[in-house]
Amino acid sequence: MDVVEELIKNHRLTQNQYEKLLGLWQDPQTAGRLAQEAVRLRKEYYGDQVYTRGLIEFTNYCKNDCYYCGIRRGNPHAVRYRLTEEEILECCQQGHELGFRTFVLQGGEDPYFTDERMAQIVRRIKQEYPEHALTLSIGERSYESYRLLREAGADRYLLRHETANDAHYHSLHPKEMSLDARKQCLYQLKELGYQVGAGFMVGSPGQTMACLAEDLVFLQELQPHMVGIGPFIPHHDTIYASEKPGSVELTLYLLSVIRIMLPRVLLPATTALGTLDPRGREKGLEAGANVVMPNLSPVKNRKLYDLYDNKICTGEEAAECRGCLSRRVESVGYHLVVARGDSRQ
Repeated sequence: MDVVEELIKNHRLTQNQYEKLLGLWQDPQTAGRLAQEAVRLRKEYYGDQVYTRGLIEFTNYCKNDCYYCGIRRGNPHAVRYRLTEEEILECCQQGHELGFRTFVLQGGEDPYFTDERMAQIVRRIKQEYPEHALTLSIGERSYESYRLLREAGADRYLLRHETANDAHYHSLHPKEMSLDARKQCLYQLKELGYQVGAGFMVGSPGQTMACLAEDLVFLQELQPHMVGIGPFIPHHDTIYASEKPGSVELTLYLLSVIRIMLPRVLLPATTALGTLDPRGREKGLEAGANVVMPNLSPVKNRKLYDLYDNKICTGEEAAECRGCLSRRVESVGYHLVVARGDSRQ
C-alpha cells in the first residue's frame, strides 16, 4: 500500500512515511486525492458548515524576542497598545451582534496582563455571554495560571508549537525559550480540560521536509482539538526580512494531510493564506479547513498587531469583514453558521 492510501486507511504514518508523503506535494494527482478525502471527512463530521471565531488582538506588547515576529520585544519600531477591559467587552458586544459565538483573545506575552487581570476579563466575558466559547491565545504561562483561567471560564487555548524540531526551534527563538517548555504547556492545557490548539508555520527559515514530518508526528501524538497552520510571511523589521514566504500550495497540501490524520479537528483557513493568495482562504476550505477567524479588534489598532507584512483586513470594520467572508465561503459551497463550533474530538 502506498503512503497516501495508508494515511487514508489508518489516519497515521511514521516519520519516514510522512517525509515520503511530503516529497509528493507537487504532484497534482496526489494533492487532488488528499484534498478529495479531506473534504469527504470534513463533510462527514461538520457538513457544509464553516465556524467563525471573532479575533480580538488585545495587546501587542510581548516579553519574547522571537526572531520572525514583528511584535517581538526587540523591535524598536513597533507602536505598542493595550485594549482596556471595557474596550475588550465592546468588541465582544459587537461580535455577538454580528453572530459570533466564539471570541478569541489573542496577544503577545504581555506581563501587564497578570493572572488576576486575565481572570477578571475572562469572568466578565463569560458572565455577559455564558453561552459563548472563549478562546485564549496568550502564550506560555504556568500550570497554576492555566488552571486559574480555566476555572474563570476559558474554554479553549491556542498555542502554536511553531516547529517540533529542537534545532529548528532554537534557530527561530532566543535561547531562553525552549521547545520542551512549549510542549509541556500544551500537555498541561489538555490535562486541565481545555480544547487545545497547536500549529506551525509552513516554510519558515531553515525548515526542511524532515522538520514538517516531525510536526505531523507531534500532532499525531498530541491529538489537539484545533490545528492552526499558515505560510511563513517575513516581517520587514526582523532578521528574516529578505526570506521568501512559505508556499501556499504546500500549506494547502498539509491542511489536507492534517484533516485526514485528525478527521474531527477544527482547522482554520488562516489570514496568512489569504494574505499570500487572494483566494487563499477559499482554497483552504477546499483543502479540508472548516474555520475562519475574522477580526473584531478596533480598526485603529489592527495595523499595529503587525506579526508579518501586508496582513489583510486591517482597515475593515468587523461587519464588513464578516460580510466579505460570508460571500467568499459561499462561493466554494459552504456557509458560515452562528454556533460555538466545538470540536468533535
